[in-house]
Amino acid sequence: MNYEGMPNRPIMCIDMKCFYASCVAMLHGLDILETPVAVVANFDQPGSVVLAASPLMKEKFKIKTGSRRYEIPKHPDIKLFEPKMSFFIQMSMNITKLLSNYVPVDAIHVYSVDESFVDLTGIEKLWGSPEETAKEIQRAILDQFNVPSAVGMGPNMLIAKLALDLDAKKTGFAKWTYEDIPKKLWPVRPLSEMWGIGKQMEANLNVMGIQTVGGLANTDLNELEERFGVMGNQLFYHAWGIDLSKLGEPLITNGPLSFGKSQMLMKSYHTRCQIAVPLLEMCEDVMRRTRQAGYVGRTISLGLSYSRDAMTKGFHRSKTIEVPTSETLKMYKACIELLDEHFAGEPTRQLSVRISNLEPERSIQLDLFDEHKPQRQIIGHTMDAIRNKFGATSLLRAVSFTSAGTAINRDRLVGGHLA
Repeated sequence: MNYEGMPNRPIMCIDMKCFYASCVAMLHGLDILETPVAVVANFDQPGSVVLAASPLMKEKFKIKTGSRRYEIPKHPDIKLFEPKMSFFIQMSMNITKLLSNYVPVDAIHVYSVDESFVDLTGIEKLWGSPEETAKEIQRAILDQFNVPSAVGMGPNMLIAKLALDLDAKKTGFAKWTYEDIPKKLWPVRPLSEMWGIGKQMEANLNVMGIQTVGGLANTDLNELEERFGVMGNQLFYHAWGIDLSKLGEPLITNGPLSFGKSQMLMKSYHTRCQIAVPLLEMCEDVMRRTRQAGYVGRTISLGLSYSRDAMTKGFHRSKTIEVPTSETLKMYKACIELLDEHFAGEPTRQLSVRISNLEPERSIQLDLFDEHKPQRQIIGHTMDAIRNKFGATSLLRAVSFTSAGTAINRDRLVGGHLA
């Protein structure tokens, strides 16, 4: 591969280690490196998930992100906290403000609450080399917020992210170049260890006999494009470390635009009638965002996961309707049809809904046999306007006030957790 002419800027990807745990440790005057700390989503639920765990919690007690509350041993040294999402977000904003002391604001791309990309081009006269600046930023964040971090550096956003995930999260700092790709990226297996490749894509590539990133890089490009379309092209070039996106643009485009929502239920829902309630609430939220963005969609997807004790796996199924829509009840009807077809009657703990295969709302055709369609469109936008002005719970469907409803309680949360 000829890398001449490819982007070659000093990009760093910085990740705050155990961010939620580090934040609560700082708030309570604890040393995150010396204290076993875990942030648990909900103390009242034994099966509640661990959102973050300190290094000692992971090493000594084998508790990590994704563990359950009931798995945490009773030990006097362990400190448990519920999330304070508003505080976490404020901390994230403060760290971003610190970054802006070193580079212009437009050189910072906040990727998530605990991870950012920073373009260090042109900072040499002010702060020294990009490597020195990156390490100085790490020291400043640790000194000011007591939050340890890891930094990956590379000539583009992709390589910086790969250096972070595959190297720096173990060592604290790693810099990769294009020349490092064959020896550092190509041996990676399983393929899902590479950022941007999920389990399903890994399975598809394995069927083709591709087991490592190097195998992907040396597969015929035409074969990949024929099998996966534009994603095949992306996979091939990413396996070579090539990324032409600019700072702030998405690195990976996982297919066309879509709108979705996922929810972990706080208790098991056993019947179709119970599940239908949060399903309607989620469709309402997804379609509100779809309408506000000016789109309608044809393909509606429903995902459902059962509890750990269930005898069968969950499902994820899609249904494509003939006429694109942004109506809540149209999406809900399709989801109910998928639920009736695939629901196994097991206790349900997680739901997800999504609408894709989108097109601009102005493309909607008049229907001579559905004279109320324009009125329904107006009602949808009117409901959106009321909620935007007075709050998401200012206008609710009656089912939200039943015991199966979740919209009212979730409106009090930030990022799905306690504020």
